[in-house]
Amino acid sequence: MRIACLHTAESNIAIFDAAADALGISPDQLTHHARPDLLAAAGQAGGLTPEIGQQTREMLLSLAEGADLILLTCSTLGPAATEANALLDIPVWRVDRALAEQSMATAGKTRVLYAAKTTLGPTQRLFEQVERHPQAEVEFEWVEGAWDNFFAGNIAGYLQRIAAQADVAFQQGVERVALAQASMTGAGNLTQFGTPLSSPICALREAIQFLRTPQTQQNS
Repeated sequence: MRIACLHTAESNIAIFDAAADALGISPDQLTHHARPDLLAAAGQAGGLTPEIGQQTREMLLSLAEGADLILLTCSTLGPAATEANALLDIPVWRVDRALAEQSMATAGKTRVLYAAKTTLGPTQRLFEQVERHPQAEVEFEWVEGAWDNFFAGNIAGYLQRIAAQADVAFQQGVERVALAQASMTGAGNLTQFGTPLSSPICALREAIQFLRTPQTQQNS
């Protein structure tokens, strides 16, 4: 089992290694490739443009050799994974799809927290596309000031802002809090009133199940 990860933040490498370790995935089964320039370009452009999407697809295609599954770990660039998936014989997944599926699988309200404004559009569209329980609800909330902390290198402040907002949601009676960006994962260790869902664990758990399922069952 070989999973190739394309990151747009170097700091996500440690996050995915920790998630893999928690799920019993050995380090040699996960490879990491970082392209922070793609997210920086999307930030300057105000979102995912056709040119940035093409660059992302080309990078994803280049990771196919030697991989059984490719995981794009950036929510802003997520739609490029769907496009690349149609061009390869191995699956190319956006990291937040499993997060959305799990969030919407049961009744109740999910509050999706996001830090980068460029993440909102792709994440909203994704949550609209996945199957949902008839009584499942979703709302989206920006964590003001968090992304500024991230780019300033103040990761502790970044995660603390997210955790505080997640706790407010839990105190307000929201059934689930989902963290839209993989970089937000560490906030789950700081919350006091509930445990948010995070995309690295959700995606890697689903990837393991997929890759361990015989091909005949996958195609049935």
